[in-house]
Amino acid sequence: MQAPGAPKPCLFKAFDRSYKRFMRILFISSTRVGDAVLSTGLLAHLIDSHPGAKITVACGPTAADLFAAVPGLERIIVLEKMVMSLHWARLWALCAGRLWDLVVDLRNAPLSYILPAKRQRHLRRSRNTEHRLIGLARILGLESQPPAPRLWTTPDHDARARAMIPDGPPVLAAGPTANWRAKTWRAESFAELCLRVTAPDGLLPGGRIALFGRDDERPQVVSLIEALPADRCIDLIGRTGLLDIYACLNRCQAYVGNDSGLMHIAAAAGVPTLGLFGPSREELYAPWGPKCAAVRTPESFDTIHPEGFNHVTSDSLMDSLTVDRVEGALAELWRRCGEAPA
Repeated sequence: MQAPGAPKPCLFKAFDRSYKRFMRILFISSTRVGDAVLSTGLLAHLIDSHPGAKITVACGPTAADLFAAVPGLERIIVLEKMVMSLHWARLWALCAGRLWDLVVDLRNAPLSYILPAKRQRHLRRSRNTEHRLIGLARILGLESQPPAPRLWTTPDHDARARAMIPDGPPVLAAGPTANWRAKTWRAESFAELCLRVTAPDGLLPGGRIALFGRDDERPQVVSLIEALPADRCIDLIGRTGLLDIYACLNRCQAYVGNDSGLMHIAAAAGVPTLGLFGPSREELYAPWGPKCAAVRTPESFDTIHPEGFNHVTSDSLMDSLTVDRVEGALAELWRRCGEAPA
């Protein structure tokens, strides 16, 4: 018999727990790696807020690997671009047969609005003066405290990272490529910076240098590879998947690289990360986190980004960014983070 004044038992308590445990979330993320990485903070917030939720991620093919180890992952739907935007019709066909508890669409695809769902959240056009991550956080009302990007790995990823970057001297990671040439600091500048940072009087004396990038980007950095001491150069260009890169970056002491998806992966790994900017806006896409900083060319974005600019044919617009300036910014970041070589 229930004691007088005692709270009544909830007849649906067990049901509520089961509902939360099997909550199904459709998360529609980006095609580009950098934007997809920035979106992972939002996904992590959803996972933390709904323990046991079953997650389906829809994203572009280049970003799909990022989500392979997401907790509670039920499926990754790879959105290969199709003529007449038929990839959105394909997504609808694959998802319309289920009642979703929550659909979060960061692409604002029209067909996602008619998916059967108890709740939907869609990314609207954000202010063009705020960081991309803040705009993403606004979709769930988290713009005052945007969740930082978070990636997940498996023991296999971590084991491969240990094999690629074994224990030893500290490691400076470098991302010398980008998705278009104009925002790429030249290989010769990266070589000089890496040699300075790992010199006997540098930030990482005697350190190793790990290079990251896609295999098709290798021709851009051959001179960099050849300029580094063979016994201290860890050439991982084109040899790792995105989560392997993330696991490798967790074993590095600092990262410096162009504005790219790799830069955002480094920031998510928590390694002190310095992003290099010129014809792109650091106020929108700087690496995010307490151990991150950006350094740009002396010219502003509006000055360096010429009218009629063609990112496909343009050569690098980063030549005014000196090695001295980047080395100084890296040293300042290093001091701010209170880092010491491993």
